[in-house]
Amino acid sequence: MTKYPLFQLLPVILSVCISWLVAHILTVSGNLPSNSTDPAYFVRTDSRLNAVSDAPWFNFPIPYNFGVPTVSAAGYVGMLAATLSSIIESIGDYYACASISKAKPPPTHAVNRGIAIEGFSSIIAGLVGSGNATTSYSGNIGAIGVTKVASRRVFQTAGLILVVCGIVGKFGAILTLIPEPIIGGTLTVVFGMVAAVGLSTLRYIDMSSTRNLTILAISIIFGLMIPEWLNKHPTAINTGKECLQ
Repeated sequence: MTKYPLFQLLPVILSVCISWLVAHILTVSGNLPSNSTDPAYFVRTDSRLNAVSDAPWFNFPIPYNFGVPTVSAAGYVGMLAATLSSIIESIGDYYACASISKAKPPPTHAVNRGIAIEGFSSIIAGLVGSGNATTSYSGNIGAIGVTKVASRRVFQTAGLILVVCGIVGKFGAILTLIPEPIIGGTLTVVFGMVAAVGLSTLRYIDMSSTRNLTILAISIIFGLMIPEWLNKHPTAINTGKECLQ
């Protein structure tokens, strides 16, 4: 008898597949609403079938596919703020990844190379008309915490799969059929794991220090209250641009 740690190595994939199967059974049995304004409609597995039929079989990224990129002062300032916050997040992701993988903290030169590669990849993404830049993804670190798999070969394989999904349009469109509640449930676990890993690093600091406790308290309360305050006072900060809901 040979034991295989199926539920240890494939918990995320198994949960997605089982939930997807249940959603499909509910869809074909007529237990889900067909009205697109009903939130339960997005549990249906056929809510985006047109995406599969409309997607091309092959789609190769072409530079300037949507025209020549333009530069403006407002766009530059906005993207500069986003870039700086992304750099700070990436640095935290690097150390969180090392912590959750039981590896040594990355040295400064390795962090610098990572940030440089992210910037270079973002330039390529902008040239081919991608709607988002390239940066580290906290959800992947959470997936490491769930699956306990941190091999670089695994992520190289995942990168290859993503390239194939981007080129073969039909395959990528099939993935969009995953119901939104399944995606939300998966992100709840992996992003919660990221927060848990971040809090676990506090064991290395002196929690009896008033200074450290104050920094932690302000960070938590600001993160919770500032978005709520901005929602209640949308005109408090006038950037000159209309807020898109």
